Amino acid sequence: MLYYLFEYLEKEYQLPGASLFQFTTFRAAMAILFSLLIATAYGKRIIVFLQKKQIGESIRDLGLDGQKQKAGTPTMGGLIIIMATLIPVLLFARWLDNVYIILLIITTIWMGLIGFADDYIKIFKKNKQGLKGRFKIMGQIVLGLAVGATLYFHPEVTMKEEGTTIITEQNEIQKVEGIEIKSTRTTVPLLKNNELDYAEFIGWAGENAKKYAWLIFIPIVILIVTAVSNGANLTDGIDGLAAGTSAIIVFTLGIFAFVSGNVIFSDYLDVMYIPNSGELVVFITAFVGALVGFLWYNTFPAQVFMGDTGSLTIGGIIAVIAIIIRKELLIPVLCGIFFAESLSVIFQVGYFKYTRRKFGEGKRIFLMSPLHHHYQVKGYHESKIVTRFWIVGIFLAIITVVTLKVR
Repeated sequence: MLYYLFEYLEKEYQLPGASLFQFTTFRAAMAILFSLLIATAYGKRIIVFLQKKQIGESIRDLGLDGQKQKAGTPTMGGLIIIMATLIPVLLFARWLDNVYIILLIITTIWMGLIGFADDYIKIFKKNKQGLKGRFKIMGQIVLGLAVGATLYFHPEVTMKEEGTTIITEQNEIQKVEGIEIKSTRTTVPLLKNNELDYAEFIGWAGENAKKYAWLIFIPIVILIVTAVSNGANLTDGIDGLAAGTSAIIVFTLGIFAFVSGNVIFSDYLDVMYIPNSGELVVFITAFVGALVGFLWYNTFPAQVFMGDTGSLTIGGIIAVIAIIIRKELLIPVLCGIFFAESLSVIFQVGYFKYTRRKFGEGKRIFLMSPLHHHYQVKGYHESKIVTRFWIVGIFLAIITVVTLKVR
């Protein structure tokens, strides 16, 4: 809201300094500072409130070292992340007329509500299973459907075609600027012509069939939103792992959003230019600040857990940002930690069921899944596991950035 206020003050009264709010970089810097302050200063108050209401984690006995000591630690700490993200966004982002920011605000609230319902059932209904899996999936599908439909049908969701160079009759070289178009193109890493149009998957049925590309695009969005939010949820198993890993991922997406939303940098780096996506940087910096601020209380030994209120929200936001800036095909690399955690569960359960059916006794690939528990059983301290996973996350983030230029 401050953007609109200072825009008015500059226009009507020429208030000195008001023009600063026209710069995305300034508002992004203010957003991350405010989110850090909110998460650290008010995070403690939320933790105390959760303790008074006896909103503590119910720990399943998995036989892991230090596990029993965590029983009763306040959960639903994702509320800190949500609050520390949304308040700076509402203050500093230009969100009233930006469809991308509105989508992310809706994503944050919607996934936060699903996670909150899950935590509420676990704590107050004393049901360790929480919200039934089918209801979680339904909620994720609804969000994916809404995001996919908006990005496909909304008139302001466009991308700019690459300009062309022509030679005039006078042998002069002129650059013809590209025009904004509706498109279902996305970025493919490691390829020279690194763009893929989802409409091509239905193009075999004729040119007219391409107008039904939403039949391909929307299901892909639903799949990505569901997969990433569940991956983040599985990663949230030991102190600081999900929040720290997510901060690395989101920071990297912030770099892509800055480049994709800047016509000069996108042209220089040969990256897809997406008009109005630069405003995402304000949301992303607020989100990074919230995650880092949450780590103040979530690192070992954790004073608060994010719960599904936080983990499902984090995964949903990451997925939607990646889809908006058309970098969703980079998710398996950038979100490699989430991917590995999810695969470890899928392989563990699948192999166990297969061997039990074939040999009468189930066998396991890992000592325990998700993957971080495997290393805990092997005797690694959780702080070491978290730090090493962060290092791997940084390595994957660097690879992700590099893949855009290795063609």
